[in-house]
Amino acid sequence: MNIKQIAKDTAKTLQRYLTYQALKTVLAQLGETNPPLEIWLHNFSADKIHDGEAYIEQLFREKPDLALRIMTVREHIAEEITEFLPEMVRSGIQQANMEQRRQHLERITQINLSNPSLHPEQQTTSEPSNE
Repeated sequence: MNIKQIAKDTAKTLQRYLTYQALKTVLAQLGETNPPLEIWLHNFSADKIHDGEAYIEQLFREKPDLALRIMTVREHIAEEITEFLPEMVRSGIQQANMEQRRQHLERITQINLSNPSLHPEQQTTSEPSNE
């Protein structure tokens, strides 16, 4: 397990996600202030947002002011979340793991209880006859 590579991949994924969130924020702002530009940006972004950096690069070629705006919002979001993100990720994973384990335990317990043949020690022998 290469922890540094996992960290790099995670950071890249988070960066892409923050680009998406910045785009959503800018679209919402434009929806209130400049609806035609919002429609243009929405249409432009439709199939390009999957790779955040390539998207920003393409947007710079079309509308540099929007690219700068999205980058600024993305940076602001990153600054705001970095303080509490590591603990939220840790606790979220711990809670999710605990819930998955609980559900698994419930499933295997229900299966075992509903199918007594899985427990040979619980099988009853025939009652002795009264002879």
